[in-house]
Amino acid sequence: MTRPPSEAGLLHRQCRVGAGPLSQLSVRTIFRSYLRMGSLNLLMPDLRQQGIVTKIRKLKTGKTVGGIPFTRGPLAHLLRNRFYIGEVVFKGETFPGEQSPIIDRDLFEAVQARLSQQATNHKTARMNSGALLTGRSFDDRGNRMTPTYAKKKGVKYRYYISTALVQGQARQVGTVSRIPASDIETRIAAAIRTHLGQPASSEDSDLIRDHLVRVEVRADRLIIELTSTKAASPKRKPSLERIEVPWLKMPMTRRREVLVPESAMQQTARPIRSETRSLLIASIARGRRWLDELITDPEATIKGIATREGCSVRRVNMTISLAFLAPDLVKAAIEVRLPHGMGVARLCDLPPEWSRQYRVLGLPSP
Repeated sequence: MTRPPSEAGLLHRQCRVGAGPLSQLSVRTIFRSYLRMGSLNLLMPDLRQQGIVTKIRKLKTGKTVGGIPFTRGPLAHLLRNRFYIGEVVFKGETFPGEQSPIIDRDLFEAVQARLSQQATNHKTARMNSGALLTGRSFDDRGNRMTPTYAKKKGVKYRYYISTALVQGQARQVGTVSRIPASDIETRIAAAIRTHLGQPASSEDSDLIRDHLVRVEVRADRLIIELTSTKAASPKRKPSLERIEVPWLKMPMTRRREVLVPESAMQQTARPIRSETRSLLIASIARGRRWLDELITDPEATIKGIATREGCSVRRVNMTISLAFLAPDLVKAAIEVRLPHGMGVARLCDLPPEWSRQYRVLGLPSP
């Protein structure tokens, strides 16, 4: 039988794990606000506006930690903590504490019931959402992307959204904060199908469930980690296979008219193909990244980049030239408004003056 520790020992453990001394007013505000709002996602920005943050603790090293806005996990832990009604928990058992209650039991139990109901509803909604990437998709700053949806004129549109954005921490969001669910799921399943040589009849849900470990969404590509198809050694953990797929989020706004020379017929204009567009945008991003490397790193050279990337010096120079494209041309590429044939080869090595770029391409200046 487990012998309960002393009251002082229980209190010490509670304070050590961060359950204790927030101000009594702050604790009461957190409990009452949650009961009024009924949502952790709404409560987090509300507390941030009120200046209520986590408690500050001083470590043995002299360093202080805490004093930061509440995130979902610590906030849920606080709302479940029986310390605030004068109790302490040790190894699954609850004991009376020496501390005086901060909040009354009725408020605490009402909050527990609301938390349990919210957790049940969230689980049910997640199971019924059909979101294939739940728990496996992340933005490029490591934030998990959670499924959500919006309805417009009776039509349901599914998305994955960065949890940093959900928690009101816009500065912590990666380069892509929200992605259309159907588009990303289809692309990932197609990449897995091609990589593994699976038949076209294979279900997307089966491919993702059986093979996908993690996907990182970047501005110009998807980093997909799969369970390895090679037999793992009994003494080693199963290895992962990593593939990269060019990808760009389609603009949310309606597509505009295709840019064409004034002498051409607008009715006969065709936009660039989606594959050409993806390659072009990825190349522009790569050229900007290499240019930034040459500017910021004194030891970086074009020859060094070429050696690292396994390509020619000319290829590096041509790709970097895309970093000097006129902003309106880049925008037109993203919005699929460039005419057919305007790919990487056509847009490389243009003159640096933006007005001359339009003349060389035969396009009307903006």
